[in-house]
Amino acid sequence: MVVVAAVVVCSWGNVQMASADTSPSQCKEERNLLVNACRPVIYGRSPSANCCQRIRVSHVECVCPYVTPKTASIIGAIGVDNVVKKIEGCGRTVPRKFKCGSITTP
Repeated sequence: MVVVAAVVVCSWGNVQMASADTSPSQCKEERNLLVNACRPVIYGRSPSANCCQRIRVSHVECVCPYVTPKTASIIGAIGVDNVVKKIEGCGRTVPRKFKCGSITTP
């Protein structure tokens, strides 16, 4: 879940809103795909093409509810600014003061 939070916090320059048709099972699948594609970002690697694609298509409502205070504290230790730079490499702008779960971007 840390991977999801780190990536999500930094990826919504253009916030993708889920439609009313997005089911809980579809949201769960989005989160799983995002986690699997972007896990290396947490370990200091640059986002892959697949990770960038997942960032562009994931819905904020499917991910932000899972950004808990515990997850936020782990991301804070990693460095949100560092993750923001990596995600911006995907061509996404990161909004200032965007709140996703328990994290607000700088």
